Amino acid sequence: MPNLHLFAARIAPVIDAAHVNLHAAARPGFEHPAFTPGFLVDLRSTLPLRPLTRAGLSTIYRYTKPADLAEEVAVHLAQGTLKETDALHPTPKTTAFIRALYAHHEATAARIWPDVTRLAAQVARVLAAAPRRPGGALELMAPPYEPPGAAPGLLLFNRLAVLRYSRADAHAAAWRAAGLTAGEVVNLREGPLHAEIEHATNVAAAEPYKVLTDGERDELHTGLSALI
Repeated sequence: MPNLHLFAARIAPVIDAAHVNLHAAARPGFEHPAFTPGFLVDLRSTLPLRPLTRAGLSTIYRYTKPADLAEEVAVHLAQGTLKETDALHPTPKTTAFIRALYAHHEATAARIWPDVTRLAAQVARVLAAAPRRPGGALELMAPPYEPPGAAPGLLLFNRLAVLRYSRADAHAAAWRAAGLTAGEVVNLREGPLHAEIEHATNVAAAEPYKVLTDGERDELHTGLSALI
């Protein structure tokens, strides 16, 4: 599969757009809680299954300034949406918020997306095949929380959200191999080094798509593109 890295490059923005579009469509009509959700929205699919350490949060938010991340953690502890022992755990307040958010996302997907049962199954296979890199974000975020009886639209939405961390880890490995820091890569301009990092990212991010046939990869790209 010599050109699989090209597929990885093509599918990445489609995954991002499908995920972001449903997020945008879900904003109207959602009853916002009396507290600040902040990163609980991002962490909706992992906190019901596993607590996160502060070090784990830093991995997931590797481009966020440590002081900013610590400040948000402090807000969650103060407002009672997280409790901290050996790690950060969701409180009943957060569990209820995630349950409501899941229900709203499920209803939104049912409203704006066609039947995505097959796409959800394909993404599940890709996500299962994605390598968990030591010290990476994917191992902290996968598998996503999937309540019993969840509809295909909700499953696809959250699986896409988590799958993005596979590419994020591949990208982090690429810029680290090039000797850069998170701060440096954020400000990296177009040029040979940028192209080298993107190529290495695509090669690594292509790995889980080997689980699909050529036809299935085309079907996945076409199907997700139709959701944008």
